[in-house]
Amino acid sequence: MPTAPAGPQAPALPVTFRPHVTRIVALSVGIVMFVVITVVALLLDSAAPWEQMSFVVLAAVFLAVLAVLSRPKVVAEADTLTVVNLTHVRRLAWAEVLRVNLRQGDPWVFLDLSDGTSLPVMGIQPGIARQSAIRDALALRALVDAHGTGTESGGPF
Repeated sequence: MPTAPAGPQAPALPVTFRPHVTRIVALSVGIVMFVVITVVALLLDSAAPWEQMSFVVLAAVFLAVLAVLSRPKVVAEADTLTVVNLTHVRRLAWAEVLRVNLRQGDPWVFLDLSDGTSLPVMGIQPGIARQSAIRDALALRALVDAHGTGTESGGPF
């Protein structure tokens, strides 16, 4: 009797999922912007020192915003799943996660939770590196299936 095809293998724990390409682009652009704006500010001979400093502070703010945009990740450990989004960190027990969803057109993965809510997981986003995001979402789904107690299956990728 033929057997059904096996799903993806769950990776060894702990494992961290993050959008590497997005992170590299955001941090690179932020650093380049900071350097360029700072150099331009220092080359402005007609500007007062406080004006030059305001350029540097503005460049630092741009860099900080891009650093926050590069922050999202998901850390899967033996007992918990930690979701780090832009400004919020949420630790979940595996039993709280019922399903991992990444549908066509979604900006990132969503977790269906046992309390009836849905949690966005910005650490897996298909924007720039779609195949990598699908691979990470499938690995996270395999981890939820292996460690969680939910009975619902995930949607299509």
